[in-house]
Amino acid sequence: MSLADEQVNKPLIHLQLAPAMIAIDGPAASGKSTLGYRLAQALDYLFFDTGVMYRAVTWAALARGVPVEDEAAVAALAQQIDIDIRSPGPDEQDGRHATVLVDGQDVTWRIRAPEVDRNVSVVSAYPAVRQAMTERQRQIAHRYGRGEGDRRGVVLVGRDIGTVVIPEAPIKFYIDAAPEERARRRYHELKKQGKHVPYEQVLADILRRDRIDSERDLSPLRAAEDAVRIDNTGQSAAETLAQALAILRAKFG
Repeated sequence: MSLADEQVNKPLIHLQLAPAMIAIDGPAASGKSTLGYRLAQALDYLFFDTGVMYRAVTWAALARGVPVEDEAAVAALAQQIDIDIRSPGPDEQDGRHATVLVDGQDVTWRIRAPEVDRNVSVVSAYPAVRQAMTERQRQIAHRYGRGEGDRRGVVLVGRDIGTVVIPEAPIKFYIDAAPEERARRRYHELKKQGKHVPYEQVLADILRRDRIDSERDLSPLRAAEDAVRIDNTGQSAAETLAQALAILRAKFG
């Protein structure tokens, strides 16, 4: 059995986190969502990929013909629609990590479309949209962090979790990888979903999204000063998880 397998199979029953919150940030396709989900499984925490909220707003705008360039219209839409996130039900075991609902409609896979990929950074940069989504994220994080949810804690994944949403989190990770590596991962992910997008376009979208995320005025993508950085270029998901678990055990086990 490898070190990675040992780390995955050994639950962290006595992890002393107060509040019970873990923040994970990083650029697109860095593997932060995969790490966050597997950490949540190991700890029996809620997995909350906050990016699905911005994807849901973006999908709703595109589906309803609201121009993503119209900041006021998109902001109004974000405040009007009901976005709900829950654990997958018995009839939703199709590889999803959570079920995303917009006004009661299951959009879990629709928000992963390439068109959403190309527009979500624009939508997520709007101050009114970020304000509305950030408040919802904090409410969920604090409820689970206090032990008032149906899981022992919460793992939040996004781009401003450790810097804006829950800077008080006792542990913060910043996950990164080379742009070419991240583009390769996203390319294969889309291919598995039956979406044939040229690698060159995927890489261009990754670089464009990095630029928008890091240069926006409100809550730009950056690592929190006290975040633990993990560069997983060339690493498997199991190896990244093993590294994160070793850090958690050393600090809080």
